[in-house]
Amino acid sequence: MLKQKLILASQSPRRAEILKAVGWDFETVPANIDESRLPGEHAITYVKRLAVTKAQTVAETQVSGIVLGADTVVVSDGEILGQPRDDDDARRMLRLLSGRWHEVLTGVALINAHRPLVDHETTRVRFAEMSVAEIDWYVSTGEQRGKAGAYGIQGRAALFIDEIEGDYFNVVGLPIRLVFELLSRL
Repeated sequence: MLKQKLILASQSPRRAEILKAVGWDFETVPANIDESRLPGEHAITYVKRLAVTKAQTVAETQVSGIVLGADTVVVSDGEILGQPRDDDDARRMLRLLSGRWHEVLTGVALINAHRPLVDHETTRVRFAEMSVAEIDWYVSTGEQRGKAGAYGIQGRAALFIDEIEGDYFNVVGLPIRLVFELLSRL
């Protein structure tokens, strides 16, 4: 299916698992970039910019292939929730999400010698009400570390998900159908 080498510009084990699950061969080349948000930057613009920057940074080091960059954030009431700084920040995020809907946004960029393609996916997720004890338990598992919005839907956090509208894999960290559609356009 893939005619060129695919290079994942990410250290995310979840993104790698999704690519493996669909049977694609790829190599991983992490992109070490500044992920700071620009003042007033909209969440969609932010994830698309980071996805492109990751892909471009890695593409500059490659002789050939298609470079895939992605970035995921959670948005709750207009607040962008990236990866928690520490356990207290994770608790704060989970309190924000408890009993409410939020959006998961992933920017995706593909770059090869011909042209870059950039898009994003949005998925809505509704958490059940979480007690303080449930939040403390979840944070004690360590599963929230390194995950946008302080949760992993594919793990223990599934216990607290009431509803999802959209692409499940987007919430995990890589909207694979969107990646497939972009690859078919290259």
